Amino acid sequence: MAKLVLQQCISARLQTNHGDDAEAEYAEIDRGVVAYICFTKEATETTVNKLLKLVSEVKLSRNELSGKLVSVTDLPGDILIVPQATLGGKLRGKTMQYHNNINKLDGRSLYGTFVKQCEGLASTDGKSICVKHGTYGNLQVLNVNTQGPYTHTFDVAA
Repeated sequence: MAKLVLQQCISARLQTNHGDDAEAEYAEIDRGVVAYICFTKEATETTVNKLLKLVSEVKLSRNELSGKLVSVTDLPGDILIVPQATLGGKLRGKTMQYHNNINKLDGRSLYGTFVKQCEGLASTDGKSICVKHGTYGNLQVLNVNTQGPYTHTFDVAA
């Protein structure tokens, strides 16, 4: 299983190397969605395929000309992928626990597959879709500008 949060944005900026001694590096997008993802222990390649279908096909963005809801790929809009392990947390007493999250190695692999599949969206249909992503397992600083919050959550079965 995976947890997905899609947040529409006007723009977003993610610092991908927070805490490093090197100069700050950023992944930035314009209008589109920020996709926060978390994989649980049950996640598989099938889960990744379902995530891709959901991110690319769900109609959450309003076309400014027609006023109709369209997918981010039909807009066309940008996609910023943010690994977000905290989505898998469960409250136990007064503290959060993450025992159901996937192990770091398998999570990094599934995350990499998801990123590559999303990048494939950018090269199909000749549409101008920019796909950027954060670094799996790193603390990252995120800034999002929205007209909403227009945030939607999804549980994606394996």
